[in-house]
Amino acid sequence: MAKYVFITGGVVSSIGKGINAASLGRLLKARGLRVSVLKIDPYINVDAGTMNPAQHGEVYVTDDGAEADLDLGHYE
Repeated sequence: MAKYVFITGGVVSSIGKGINAASLGRLLKARGLRVSVLKIDPYINVDAGTMNPAQHGEVYVTDDGAEADLDLGHYE
């Protein structure tokens, strides 16, 4: 049976939602559970790379040029 954990914290950037999710996932994996992370950013017709870093935080750019939230580095 699947179990879900939701981490919320509003729209404030850099308060630790992503690192908390990554840390909790790592702890659950260490206990032998299967873990999948899904991060949803509710941007409508907005690219995170063109937003002000004060609003969104830094943008993580992958080797293939894709732009993602900085939390991607924590999840890997």
